[in-house]
Amino acid sequence: MADPTSGDTRPRMAYWHVYTDADGVSRQARFELSHFAFEGVNPETAPQWNDKQDSTRAGVTFTVLPVGWVGQWHENPKPQWIAVLSGRWFVETMDGTRVEMGPGELMMGEDQNTKERDGKKGHLSGTVGSEPCTMIVTGLDVTPTVDRPGRFR
Repeated sequence: MADPTSGDTRPRMAYWHVYTDADGVSRQARFELSHFAFEGVNPETAPQWNDKQDSTRAGVTFTVLPVGWVGQWHENPKPQWIAVLSGRWFVETMDGTRVEMGPGELMMGEDQNTKERDGKKGHLSGTVGSEPCTMIVTGLDVTPTVDRPGRFR
């Protein structure tokens, strides 16, 4: 097998980071995970590209948002990775940015500690299109950060 680590062949994985800025306003921007290593998940497995994040306790929830669903303005309950499996959804942050995501797209929801402005606190989200949006949500038992956009690399 050819060595995929030679040259600049390390993969990059895009994600949206919904975060709280220093003024308590939620924002979102696109970043990339980029610290991949070509290794097995254990010594007995064939190598693959892995970007290992810090260890933490986590809870996994499978979610189905019905067609036409729109949630109220709210903060993520804890920092959480959200991966869309099927369908589409949108996330609108307090700064007015609205992003639509579909299958295979990834988001880190970390908009805790926002300050209400004009009836908005955290983010607004809902389904887009004519099918439900299914996702896997992995909530992390970590302390949320403030004003650290793109902190996952």
